[in-house]
Amino acid sequence: MSNKKKKYANILENECVACGSCIKVCPRRAISVPYGISAKIDKDLCVGCGICKKVCPASVIEIITILKEEEGKCHE
Repeated sequence: MSNKKKKYANILENECVACGSCIKVCPRRAISVPYGISAKIDKDLCVGCGICKKVCPASVIEIITILKEEEGKCHE
């Protein structure tokens, strides 16, 4: 079994100001702002580079690291 790590950005959606700064800098085009309410991350496209976190004026982006084998598991 492989223990590869997956990194991706996570946005605290209730605090996002939907400014679009993160969209402009994302090299993978993994971020969108549907309905102009809050930014959303496509976790399949995101590689967790952290560029979006650096430019976020509201500081509501965090980088999450998980083990690939933990993906999709529910916590009991």
